[in-house]
Amino acid sequence: MAGRGGGTGTSPQPGPGVGAERRRRQQPQPRDALPGPGAAAALRGAERGQRAAGMEAAPRRCPGCRWRRWRRRWRRWALAAGLLGVAAAFALYAALPEPARAGGEAVTVLLWWEPFGRPRRLADCRRRYNISGCRLSADRSRLGEAQAVLFHHRDLARHGPGGLPRGPPPRPPRQRWVWMNFESPSHSPGLQGLAGLFNWTMSYRRDSDVFVPYGYLYAPPAPRPFVLPRKTRLVAWVISNWNEEHARVRYYRQLKEHLPIDVYGARGMELAEGGVVETVSAYKFYLAFENSQHTDYITEKLWRNAFCASAVPVVLGPRRANYEHFIPHDSFIHVDDFSSPRLLATYLKFLDKNKPSYRRYFAWRKKYEVHVTSFWDEHFCKVCEAVRAAGSQIKTVQNLATWFES
Repeated sequence: MAGRGGGTGTSPQPGPGVGAERRRRQQPQPRDALPGPGAAAALRGAERGQRAAGMEAAPRRCPGCRWRRWRRRWRRWALAAGLLGVAAAFALYAALPEPARAGGEAVTVLLWWEPFGRPRRLADCRRRYNISGCRLSADRSRLGEAQAVLFHHRDLARHGPGGLPRGPPPRPPRQRWVWMNFESPSHSPGLQGLAGLFNWTMSYRRDSDVFVPYGYLYAPPAPRPFVLPRKTRLVAWVISNWNEEHARVRYYRQLKEHLPIDVYGARGMELAEGGVVETVSAYKFYLAFENSQHTDYITEKLWRNAFCASAVPVVLGPRRANYEHFIPHDSFIHVDDFSSPRLLATYLKFLDKNKPSYRRYFAWRKKYEVHVTSFWDEHFCKVCEAVRAAGSQIKTVQNLATWFES
């Protein structure tokens, strides 16, 4: 019967050196005689050779190996359990409603009328503006649960006060009705008769309960180097609502007698394919003329049409001091700085020929960037933020028309 070594049937006998080697390994060795990595590899090779020759190598004894194996297994089990715990906690967190994560109650803001009757997809306030716990809705069935209800003035003027919510159920005592308007008083009909209806105002005015300007300057963490676009033209003006009775049209007619002005829009040329900013960026100056002159009424004509296009704004609107609440005094030219349109034209021609003086109007770019407010998402989300910040504070606007028209 063949043995494990594949021989003739006789039991294999160890060679003369194997027993001696076994006895030698059983003797204690001094520390400096312990085999190094090379010797260990040689010994393993010898053992493999013995097994190949039909000889059984002596078993390697390791009293602590079983304990170490159990310890490694325990660590793997503990790690797996820990990872499962983390995954479970994360899944539980993701399943929580957003306000629960933020540590506060959710705020529901209801749009009673979508502005100008145009349905739109409502914004994710957390993703766009980092405002948590905000639910926007245009579903009137949620009136009873809404902490704030928004009423756009242009739609309110069209429907009349009779279009406001009426009970039952009665109006919740802590529900805020917010009057929202971004037109000037000159273009806001129907202000009378609205006293005592609303709790908050939201507009471009700095003294609104929810202040949302058309734009603002901010200091970024690391301002980007400013590069002035190449300027090949002098003065531009974009106008969509032409009215000969407006102060801006009257001023334009006097100014154009003394220098060339390129007009785009209702009574002028078509804008380039890229729009207002693309067109105006080729001009040194832009006429940021408002359609009416009222406190804080400074619109996208300044923020987007002039600043975003890197054109120096020539403004006609509220007084210079009012502008300086929003922007640096040396970032714009006010028509009130000159006693006549002719003198303004003379100064613009001077800046056209004097590059250092012209570039001083962009010194603010070293510290600030321009933010243009996004209609209407930013406004709706700001109401959520205001409700969360106000807590239980409540009030009633008793003199809406008097305040707004002041």
